[in-house]
Amino acid sequence: MLLKYPTQPIPIQEISVEKNIRLFIKREDLIHPDISGNKYWKLFFNINNYLEDKPKNPLIITFGGAYSNHISSVSAVGKLSETQTLGIIRGEELEKKWIDNPTLVLAKKNGMNFKFVSREEYRHKEKLTAILQQELPNALIIPEGGTNENAVQGIKMMLNNDTKDFDYLCTAVGTGGTVSGISEFCEDNQKVIGFKVVDDDSLQNKISELTTKRNFHLTDASYGGYAKINDDNIRFINDFKMKFEIPLEPIYTGKMMQKIFEMIDDNYFPEGSKILCFHTGGLQGIEGANTLLRKQNRNLII
Repeated sequence: MLLKYPTQPIPIQEISVEKNIRLFIKREDLIHPDISGNKYWKLFFNINNYLEDKPKNPLIITFGGAYSNHISSVSAVGKLSETQTLGIIRGEELEKKWIDNPTLVLAKKNGMNFKFVSREEYRHKEKLTAILQQELPNALIIPEGGTNENAVQGIKMMLNNDTKDFDYLCTAVGTGGTVSGISEFCEDNQKVIGFKVVDDDSLQNKISELTTKRNFHLTDASYGGYAKINDDNIRFINDFKMKFEIPLEPIYTGKMMQKIFEMIDDNYFPEGSKILCFHTGGLQGIEGANTLLRKQNRNLII
């Protein structure tokens, strides 16, 4: 079974703010119960193009960390399409304790097999990819986060007539595929802001290779580092959910929305601006985050 275009429009919800601007969020997290948000679109052409060729002994291989939304989504695609999946997981120490990790447990239930590698091996993913492709020539190998040219084409589907009437388009940035697609296919008058949740100086160049436009700006929203969650992050996410009835996860969308509210308070956006944020899903990560927070005797994400 291939991934399909959604039959219902993705809702865009207004978020009230105390400034003379209008803020909205596009609920891409609602696109599919198991393949969430931008991951659906980043995988759309990667998976469909591969399976349409009817490869012999199809196998999908990809990379990710312990709580990766991408790993979870690829495993769900494998279950949906009845295709074998293999996750190359960063951290060989997880091999003996993955059963305590909710993301990996979910991926295993979806039928994914794992290969745990050291962080040093993982840093050289290009070399590892070449070895895997030689050993398994019929396999589809998708990079970490799903970011490649097919992913950028898929992100185009997040833009439509409903997104044209906005001055700013905002998304969280991990590997750069989503902001690249938004940049490439948005309207010429629109400005794109990518909220970096990782400390990666190479992202600017990487994104520039994936989009022909220079309409994007990257701003730091890491709040101490990738996957680091401070008490203010938790407080913001919980307050946001109670006020607007929209759940946010703490690695990507939570930090993006918190940073946007700070920018609004600092009068970054001109009066009268219309801002659209993309909810890129990944809500499965809340359980993993709360697992760690419990161990630290800290407040949980509701």
